[in-house]
Amino acid sequence: MGVNMTKIKLGITLYSFTKEYISGEYTLEDCIRRCAEIGIGGYEIVAAQMIPSYPYVSDEFLGMVNRYAAEYGVRPVSYGANTDRGMRFDRDLTDDELFARTLLDIKSACKLGCRVMRAQYLLSPENLVRIAPYAEEYNIKVGIEIHNPETPSSPNMLKYLEAIESSGSSYIGFVPDFGCFADKPNIDSYYGALQRGAHKEMLDFAVQLKYDDVPMQDAARQLTERGADAEVMSSLYNMYGFLTFSKNPDFEGLKRIMPYCFHFHGKFHAMKEDGNEFSIPYDKILPIIDRTGFDGYIVSEFEGHASGNAFDMTKKHIEMERRILGIP
Repeated sequence: MGVNMTKIKLGITLYSFTKEYISGEYTLEDCIRRCAEIGIGGYEIVAAQMIPSYPYVSDEFLGMVNRYAAEYGVRPVSYGANTDRGMRFDRDLTDDELFARTLLDIKSACKLGCRVMRAQYLLSPENLVRIAPYAEEYNIKVGIEIHNPETPSSPNMLKYLEAIESSGSSYIGFVPDFGCFADKPNIDSYYGALQRGAHKEMLDFAVQLKYDDVPMQDAARQLTERGADAEVMSSLYNMYGFLTFSKNPDFEGLKRIMPYCFHFHGKFHAMKEDGNEFSIPYDKILPIIDRTGFDGYIVSEFEGHASGNAFDMTKKHIEMERRILGIP
């Protein structure tokens, strides 16, 4: 990787500023201004969180976005759609209803000028293929998010891969979340648990069980038999769920799906003093992506909301990515 030879563009998902936004400390304009201060040109908006008229984009909201883009030089590049199957209290939405909602999201993404839309796995592989002609018509690439505990090679994601490959469409694919390549326990699952009184030897045993790929039920049984406390058990369930990790992250799966990836979520929970992420090996992930000639955005996604220092952490995260990629 030569200096500044990468085609990767760095951005931020405004979700990183969730705590500041929902507490009223930041307005939408503040979130966008903060992106400009960090020095990036594109952001992702989680539509259900920050668009008052969601799932529609009002002319008033579009005017605000365009005004801030002119003022700060930062535009929305990705639209985070919410595949909400549970909208009704009496039943789940049908596949046809989810398809209609997704088509509405594509129109809203287009209105904002985004070229990418993040969809969620509740949009079935069949519906993803069905939406492809509409995605092409509106020039929006629709990607299914690969999020913990899924990996590029997990059975659910392989069904999407088969559907995408057989469709022949270049407008449907994946949006991998870097959390699924974690190789160490999450900072809160480990150090947070210790601070809350977890027994260290028992917690280390839980980590080892996960590294050894012991099935969760077996791991829980072994810990229970040894008298593990509630904090250790809570961490264990996190380690097998949305905060999972592996001794051997699925880098081969990532290489396989790269032709169908057009956007990434640069998940991170905490930055260490040495400038690296606590549990996700960016020094291994970014070169894999860069070597394919990937030409798109990686948006930093901060999930250590309780810390209250999203701006500083996100700035450090972007600095780490620039260092690894050789971006001045």
